[in-house]
Amino acid sequence: MSATAIDLRLAQARDARAIAAMSRDLIEMGLGWKYDAPKVARIIADRDVLTLVACDRLGLAGFTITQFGDERAHLVLLAVRPRCQRQGVARRMMQWLFASACAAGMADISLELRASNQAARDFYRAMGFADAGLVNHYYREREAALRMLRVLRRGDQPTPLWQAPTLRRR
Repeated sequence: MSATAIDLRLAQARDARAIAAMSRDLIEMGLGWKYDAPKVARIIADRDVLTLVACDRLGLAGFTITQFGDERAHLVLLAVRPRCQRQGVARRMMQWLFASACAAGMADISLELRASNQAARDFYRAMGFADAGLVNHYYREREAALRMLRVLRRGDQPTPLWQAPTLRRR
């Protein structure tokens, strides 16, 4: 499978169980289960959160959950099924997220990850994120988190003005 063999779409309520299971098995292992299906369903319904899913012929291949603020976005969760890892799925979801965040006028995107997760650190660095700090005892007071940040526009740059599309013919 390649990243071009997947479809990206916004999550729907019917995706909540699969997203929750992936979070439990791939992100939250050893920490307890915070993002269960009812919580994920509420997140999907939240207008300030963008929940993106990547699907292939076998179903859900990956997902991202991103909280949008006035000028800052926060990547809450990202997971890709093991059968789909290292095939460009996460990269494609991140590119979609960057384009959406830029269109929404976001100045930056932040995230936290387990400080011990070297593969994730390398991936996010390759996606343009920089280390922004270490938070000891972040995960259930057991494990440190690395905060990372990707700047999308400098603070002194104005938010791009949105212009309505026109139907004028040239």
